[in-house]
Amino acid sequence: MTIAPPRPDPSPPGAPVRRAITEVLSRADRAFRRVTTGAGLTMLAILVVIGFFLVYRSGPAFDSSGFGFFTTIRFDPASGVLGVLGLLYGTIVVALIAVLIAVPLSVLAALFITEYSSGRIRGFLTGLVDLLAAIPSLLYGLWGFAFLGPQIVPVSLWLTENLGWFPLFSSKENALYIQSMFIAGLVVSLMVLPITTSVIREVFAQTPPGEKEAALALGSTRWGMVKTVMLPFGRGGIIGGSMLGLGRALGETIAVSLLLPQVPEITQHVLQFGGATISGFIANNSGASGLALSGLMAAGLVLFAFTLATNFTASVIISKSRSGAGVDA
Repeated sequence: MTIAPPRPDPSPPGAPVRRAITEVLSRADRAFRRVTTGAGLTMLAILVVIGFFLVYRSGPAFDSSGFGFFTTIRFDPASGVLGVLGLLYGTIVVALIAVLIAVPLSVLAALFITEYSSGRIRGFLTGLVDLLAAIPSLLYGLWGFAFLGPQIVPVSLWLTENLGWFPLFSSKENALYIQSMFIAGLVVSLMVLPITTSVIREVFAQTPPGEKEAALALGSTRWGMVKTVMLPFGRGGIIGGSMLGLGRALGETIAVSLLLPQVPEITQHVLQFGGATISGFIANNSGASGLALSGLMAAGLVLFAFTLATNFTASVIISKSRSGAGVDA
């Protein structure tokens, strides 16, 4: 056995000897690390199993339709036509409407809770936002179908009459304005609002107080401090919270199954009757079998991959914002 010669000490003569710092974990720390590692690996294994299951069960649909499954609008198993494009279009449109409505409200709510409200009101509002996230989606759907939908019809009519020159606000003659993608997106935005507000509020709360006090000491107003310090610091959290809300909106099922007729189509008339989403269409046709069931599994696989990619991207952005990457130099 050959013994390597000792490595020379790079420290200059007379310098104190550097001691290596070793981390010694206690028994409780080691047990906790094993439990958390096992939980993470278990969740990863569950995701992999779900993915393989969807791939396996959607095989007949892909064999029947091929690549046309991604370019076909109709979904009619009785005629042998399977396509996810119309469902995917409705899913993305409803989710984007929800995010466009929820994100500005979430930013304003997070700013008020973090910076403008007093201690007692801050605690009440924080609990209220968390409570809104616990309301079942079925109640949102029933409320939107029975109450909000009829109340939004005059708003849709006003948008069509006054802003109909814009393609998204145009509609056909004698169109119905109930069960539209606009109403569905509005209801889903209320479901996205709590989680988006919570994420943005947590990021705003981590703003360095020294930078806020320095801005105020230099004569800045409260809004000026928010604009120059808090918003740049929380940019990553705003983007990450928005993408988490987008992932939540993409997978919403019960509410959209009640609010939309679940007819796959591609249309720019979001204010009028029509539209479908992947999750709502699957819920309304959950009793299918044979090729129809395989087609639903294939549509679920598309939604699974799309939502997983969205949530993963949001997690990366939020982790960077927590490490201070969102602060401008």
